[in-house]
Amino acid sequence: MKGFPPAAAAMLAAAASLIATPATAQMTGAPTAGYVSAPGPTSSTMPAPLREIGFDQNIDQQLPLDAQFVDENGTAVTLGSYYGEKPVLLAFVYYTCPMLCTQVLNAMTATISTLSLDAGKDFELVLVSIDPRETPAQAMAKKMEYLHRYKRPGADAGWHFLTGKEPEIKRVAKAAGFRYAWDEQTQQYAHPTGIIVTTTDGRLARYLFGIEYGPRDLKLALVEASQGKVGSFADQLLLFCYHYDPMTGRYGVYVMRTLRIAGVATVLALGTFIVVMVRRERSQQNAAL
Repeated sequence: MKGFPPAAAAMLAAAASLIATPATAQMTGAPTAGYVSAPGPTSSTMPAPLREIGFDQNIDQQLPLDAQFVDENGTAVTLGSYYGEKPVLLAFVYYTCPMLCTQVLNAMTATISTLSLDAGKDFELVLVSIDPRETPAQAMAKKMEYLHRYKRPGADAGWHFLTGKEPEIKRVAKAAGFRYAWDEQTQQYAHPTGIIVTTTDGRLARYLFGIEYGPRDLKLALVEASQGKVGSFADQLLLFCYHYDPMTGRYGVYVMRTLRIAGVATVLALGTFIVVMVRRERSQQNAAL
C-alpha cells in the first residue's frame, strides 16, 4: 500500500481480512425438505388424534396445482388458479372451527394488516377448508368477516376461501405436510397451527408456526418467495442479513453475512478516508513548493 499512511494501511488490511473469512464459518440451519417441525409431547397417553397431527416442512416441494376446489362464490376452481404471478399465503383451517382456526385467522389478518404489502396486489391469500362438509356459503361468510377486519381496497380479489371433497383436500394437505385428524370424541378436527408461504409457481417456501406471526418474518418470507418481485431494496438487503431457521419458523440474523457487510462498509469508509488524506497531503506538499 505504497503512499498510504502506515496506520491507515494496517486498518484497511484488518477490515479486508474480516471480509475474507471462510464460508465454512457461516451459520448452519438452512431449510431442508422433509424436515419435521412439530415438537411436542409424544406420550402414549395422548389421545390418538393428537398423536397424528403435526407439520412436516416439505420445503421446495410442489403442491398439486390441479387439485379441484370450489371457491366462496360456488365456482369450480383449481389450486393452480391462484399461482403464476404472486407468492401465495396458504393456510389450512375449517370455517366452523370453534377455537384454533379463528386464532390463526385473527393472527394472520392482524399481521398482514401491518405490512406494506397488499393482499391481492402483492400476494394472494388462499384458505383451504379441511372439512369436506363445509359449503361455499360458509366460506363466503368467513371471507366477509375477515375482509371487514382487513379493510384495504382491492383485497376482495386477493382472498380466496375454498371448500372441496375429502380426497382433494387430503392430497393438498399431504403435499404441504399438514397432518390433521378427526376426533370422534369431541366431534372436531385436531390440527396443527401455522401458515405457509408458497412461491409463484406453487412450491412450498416457508412455514410460520403457532398463532402469532411476526410482521418481519412474514414479509421476508413473501419477498423471498416472490424472488424479488415484491418488496423494496431495503427488504432485499434484509434478506441478505437474515436467514430462515426451520427449527423456529422464523428469520434470524445471518452473522457472517452481517459481519461481511460491516467489513465492506468499513473498507469503503477507510478507503475514502485514505484517498482524502493522501490528496490533502499532496495538496499541502504542492503548496509548499
